[in-house]
Amino acid sequence: MLMTKRLDEKLARFRAGDATRRDFILADAKDADMAFGVTAPGPRGGPVTSRRPSAACWKSLDDYRQQIRAVVTQGVVDIVLLSASNLEKLAIDERIFERSAVTPAARANDTTDIWCVRGGEYPTWPSRPFRTASIEHIKYGRLQADCTQPPLGADLGLYSITFTNNPEWDFQALRDFADFRHEAEAKRFRYFLEVFNPNVDPGIPRREIPGFVNDHVVRALAGITSVGRPLFLKIPYNGPRALEELVAYDPSIIVGIMGGSAGTTLDAFQLLHEAQKHGACAALFGRKINLSEQPLVFIEFLRRIADGEIGPVEAVKAYHAALAKQGIKPLRSLRADLQMTANRSPYRR
Repeated sequence: MLMTKRLDEKLARFRAGDATRRDFILADAKDADMAFGVTAPGPRGGPVTSRRPSAACWKSLDDYRQQIRAVVTQGVVDIVLLSASNLEKLAIDERIFERSAVTPAARANDTTDIWCVRGGEYPTWPSRPFRTASIEHIKYGRLQADCTQPPLGADLGLYSITFTNNPEWDFQALRDFADFRHEAEAKRFRYFLEVFNPNVDPGIPRREIPGFVNDHVVRALAGITSVGRPLFLKIPYNGPRALEELVAYDPSIIVGIMGGSAGTTLDAFQLLHEAQKHGACAALFGRKINLSEQPLVFIEFLRRIADGEIGPVEAVKAYHAALAKQGIKPLRSLRADLQMTANRSPYRR
């Protein structure tokens, strides 16, 4: 028997205007294999150096899948975002989501600015649109003509777009986005929209980038009727003023933030707290979860912060206490982990 998905219940309350703080949508991004390749699951333990054999440095695909199984079994997050290949293995073959209130989703496109392979320089070039996965493969694991059947994999995907202030690249990005939306509508596929800050110099002062991104989001969505709109947004947290501006413009848009690079534990907890305080109703964390000492405990504290049960500083202290109780050595001292560091580009470690 299929379980009711908590995401659908929350979205229904948002649409009805009945959402509360506890309806904050929390997602875990486990799609890093589409960005980083071999290094996606994270280091196996100890520092990664040139003297250690590659196989000793990084966790395996099996390790990564086991992490995903554990998160789904825990059931605290609302969404787990996967690559199409891992979705097939875990959702279609193993059917782990059938007995869970967690919603599976797949990365529906992989633009060039997330091609973060070792030695590659793709993120330094203007983002170009590209899609590896097809909607049919995400929903059913294979091509098929009839997309009205219930999905075996997922009927939800993340679509990503990066505006660069270059008319040629941005024109192509929007044209591909339109093609995707039309296909998604025809094939009964839902999506949430990720909009990055420019990955190259857009030729404007840094202080103008938040407004540049907000205007692009609103402009892009203005031409889309309700049937083709994203369920929610995933954007960088560009500060309270930018977030409040976007939320105030159209309260019907569910605005979510992205986690960015790993950083300290306070970086993650404070980011969630600040974004929610200024209007965010969703957050998607990837490396901040995956590269933590104990991802499941880390997720529990993210949920408690979102629910208003604990503040960021207290959560860091409690997280360290939980690590000590489990005999896990923290990556940083408590003092160091209570420091804020600058979040780097979303797709840089």
